[in-house]
Amino acid sequence: MTQLRKSDFYFELPENLIAQDPLLDRSSSRLLALNKENGNIKHGTFKDISQYLNPGDCLVLNNTKVIPARLFGVKEETGAVVEFLLLKRMEGDVWETLVKPGKKARPGMRFSFGEGRLKCEITGVAEEGKRLVHFEYDGIWEEILDELGEMPLPPYITHKLEDKNRYQTVYAKFAGSAAAPTAGLHFTPELLEEIQKLGVNIAYVTLHVGLGTFRPVKEENILNHHMHSEYYEITQEAAGMINNCKRNGGRVICVGTTSCRTVESAADENGLLKACCDNTEIFIYPGYRFKVLDALITNFHLPESTLIMLVSALAGRENVLAAYNEAVREQYRFFSFGDAMYVGNNVKN
Repeated sequence: MTQLRKSDFYFELPENLIAQDPLLDRSSSRLLALNKENGNIKHGTFKDISQYLNPGDCLVLNNTKVIPARLFGVKEETGAVVEFLLLKRMEGDVWETLVKPGKKARPGMRFSFGEGRLKCEITGVAEEGKRLVHFEYDGIWEEILDELGEMPLPPYITHKLEDKNRYQTVYAKFAGSAAAPTAGLHFTPELLEEIQKLGVNIAYVTLHVGLGTFRPVKEENILNHHMHSEYYEITQEAAGMINNCKRNGGRVICVGTTSCRTVESAADENGLLKACCDNTEIFIYPGYRFKVLDALITNFHLPESTLIMLVSALAGRENVLAAYNEAVREQYRFFSFGDAMYVGNNVKN
């Protein structure tokens, strides 16, 4: 296979197409459907998603919940304001954290949040300058974080989010993500109910999204890019549902790249899943052979990102870039609060 370069996944994106606010009605986003075999494109709205689902299919959703992971602390010695972004709970009250500016947060330094409601000490430095932080508090951690923390919106969203719940899926259940699995933001309870009435099974998996998912690829040869580790869980019920779907000739349709990475990480060489919990650093790019996934529902991703590389592994780089260029021409909304894409084999003009 020829070497894959980062620049092979570049496309021109006007800044005004980056969605800054969620739509009032989640399911009224636009939907671009792409045939992964021949590149055919069909335009519609997300409410039309049911027409691409068949009885016996299995829809896989990531039920992780975003925590209000952005905290602003005051350095106890100087009063300097420092930003903390919680990435991953290591053990107890120790978190792997991004701290800005990092030079103000060296081991041994102490910080206070919410007039002392929450305190912390920097206990170590991890890879790429991340800090290990030990938090101290009286009360329930989740309640304190909910009170003092802000939703960790991606840097390309500059508007303030009025309603925290709009950066959560309606089925978010297990807290632990530093970013939302945004393909799921388009679903409403009514739409999920309609899909189940069609005879489509819904399986829930959990992958806590870290910032590594959005970390830019810096190496021109993409094989030199290292993915960050993310924690996932698959229950016995979800594994059984997905395995039965494959056994009975149905299709597994993952909602979002995180659901895709979860099932592909957990599958054996025959594409079978069993209940498990683990960490994954899987990097999916063209040439990858999918073991479980048949179709994907996803948002529009950043140029040269690992996420557009994953979609290209499913539908081919040329088809995906042609679809993205079409989306730009048609003024689709991009990224976390943007429109959606369905990538499968049953899209006809």
